[in-house]
Amino acid sequence: MLIHIDPKFQKYISELNTIIENFDSSGYLFGDGQRNKIKLFDLEGKKTNIKSFKIPNLINKIAYKYFRKSKARRSFEYATNLLEKGIGTPQPIAFFENYSWLGLKESYYASEHLQAELTFRELVEIPDYPEHATILRQFTRFSFNLHEKGIEFLDHSPGNTLIKKVSEKQYEFFLVDLNRMNFHAEMDVNMRMKNLSRLTPKKEMIEIMSEEYAKLYNKSFKEVFDTMWYYTCEFQEKYHRKRRLKAKYFFWK
Repeated sequence: MLIHIDPKFQKYISELNTIIENFDSSGYLFGDGQRNKIKLFDLEGKKTNIKSFKIPNLINKIAYKYFRKSKARRSFEYATNLLEKGIGTPQPIAFFENYSWLGLKESYYASEHLQAELTFRELVEIPDYPEHATILRQFTRFSFNLHEKGIEFLDHSPGNTLIKKVSEKQYEFFLVDLNRMNFHAEMDVNMRMKNLSRLTPKKEMIEIMSEEYAKLYNKSFKEVFDTMWYYTCEFQEKYHRKRRLKAKYFFWK
């Protein structure tokens, strides 16, 4: 087992090892656990979130051992990078990788558990959510800041931004599920708008986001809206086509 622990949490090395050794039989399941399994643990008063990644297939077992970083390692490194750049994400604690002679077996990513009021998904599903437009505009400013810093969060989808109210009409945003991310010197308008295309299919939300983004980006509302709406429609078409194909050819599942 390869273990890497953030220096601030080195004193918990024994407790973390015990948690990982007993992961399957301890902790509290968070979410449905259908693909990757997330459990909550108490680490001397700190609520800790540990994600156990699905054991990779044969090809990926080898790839993660010799050619690519594991999802757990990437999650830890990207979280550290985000915090250094002033971007919100739960504090990374450690990652663990268990290898056999063939390749990667189990891997885990540990971070502090953040209790948030909502995710972006609630803004999509509950149009009359309190301060809906205020949160959406602040989220757009958060996303603009990401792009200005060259951060392309490839899983920028509704469930992967935690939203926490910190004061009257003031919110903070935290990215989770971090293992797919690119860092660029700069991002053009197409890359930026495509990065926002998975968040919502609702035109009225795209209009608010476009208006806010255009002010920050010094572009016209029309240019930002047309580009964001184009990539949103493109994503929705691909998403629903994929669902139709799965329903047709994998109907027994």
